[in-house]
Amino acid sequence: MKHQQQGFTLIELMIVVAIVGILSAIAYPSYTEYVRRGHRADARAGLLQAQQWLERAATAQGVYPTALPIALTWSGDTTKRYDIAFQAGNTNAAFTLTAAPKGAQTGDKCGTYTLSNTGVRGAAGKKSGDTGYNPDCWGK
Repeated sequence: MKHQQQGFTLIELMIVVAIVGILSAIAYPSYTEYVRRGHRADARAGLLQAQQWLERAATAQGVYPTALPIALTWSGDTTKRYDIAFQAGNTNAAFTLTAAPKGAQTGDKCGTYTLSNTGVRGAAGKKSGDTGYNPDCWGK
């Protein structure tokens, strides 16, 4: 009577584990960068929304407001990975908005986004036109 073995050998199992490990080592960083890119797009959209609100208010009142509504700052929203606020030194004649990363977004390559009343965009402490400015931060 012949005895047949069924199942996997330890070597076969180790090969499968190694392949899964290699694939996940490649896929996980790509996935996290994809998620970060989505949150960066959300931050840019939030800055543009706040800028439009300020422009509409300035058209109606003649000057820029010096405070943003809570809904535009995202300070209480736990689903957002950025906080939108005014940069220091704003007046009712000019402003610069910032979108500062928080939580899991901290340490992102684009850092804090900025947007001024003249439309000058910035990221990671650099403004468009500066040496070292990464245009992909506002483009992707």
